[in-house]
Amino acid sequence: MRQQTIRKPVTLEGVGLHSGKPVKVTLAPAPADFGIVFRAGKGGDPIPAAPESVVDSHYATTIGKDGVRIQTVEHLMAAAAGLAIDNLDVTVEGNEIPAMDGSAKPFVGLLTAAGRTTLGARRRPVAITQPLRVGGGNRWIQIVPAPEFRISYTLDNDHPAIGTQALSCVPTEQSFIEEYAPARTYGFLKDLGAMRKHGLALGGSLDNAIVVGKRGTLNGLRFRDEFVRHKVLDLIGDLALLGRPLVGHVIARNAGHALNFELVVAAQRALGLERRTVSAPVRVTSLREALISPAPGLAAI
Repeated sequence: MRQQTIRKPVTLEGVGLHSGKPVKVTLAPAPADFGIVFRAGKGGDPIPAAPESVVDSHYATTIGKDGVRIQTVEHLMAAAAGLAIDNLDVTVEGNEIPAMDGSAKPFVGLLTAAGRTTLGARRRPVAITQPLRVGGGNRWIQIVPAPEFRISYTLDNDHPAIGTQALSCVPTEQSFIEEYAPARTYGFLKDLGAMRKHGLALGGSLDNAIVVGKRGTLNGLRFRDEFVRHKVLDLIGDLALLGRPLVGHVIARNAGHALNFELVVAAQRALGLERRTVSAPVRVTSLREALISPAPGLAAI
């Protein structure tokens, strides 16, 4: 299969979930092996969507360079991955990707409207050859060798609206569009005040998130298990930071952006995909060598 990009530039405007500020995003075609690159403003310096660019994974995945940050890239990244779009030039007029309805569905619609074109270079999937695991206790994520890309996810929460939700899937383009892209982010009403004191969820509303009250959700669900589906959506977006399609079975329990990012870096090191001035491959002889210190902050709910 060959790499893809979009046929024409497209634009989307909205409000940042955490910043609460208006933002405009323009997606433009890019050449083969360009990857997905973000720019803050027209003519801004390129910020590759890569592990080296991640500056925060607390409640959202934020990339940055030289003090410039672009927050909450995961839903756009998931949409691109779900549609097998490898190369994009993304200009963000603001500091955060717009929340839209809290899912990846609007970004799927935007990319579909832009159309897709096939490029000359081949896609280069990377296969996991040894188990990798990060986290501990009841919050962990691992990847093991498998002949295809599969996700198995278990979400445990003692809130009656959530409980235990589990699924296992081999994402296809159709299943991603229909079953995972529409799943919205969620948050607990009891946490909203504290989050806003810390500059988070300033743009959150019933229009762009599932809000969980004391006894249930305040705005209904699109799927009975929408919570775990959204976890899978976020995971797909975070794994796309590798820049290559992944072949392996990802198994997670109560993970979030921080643990997703730890796994991405562990896989990057194990596969020798790090961007280095020296081209010699990295050989991982034990799981310990593949792990890094925990990313800042707690795994996002």
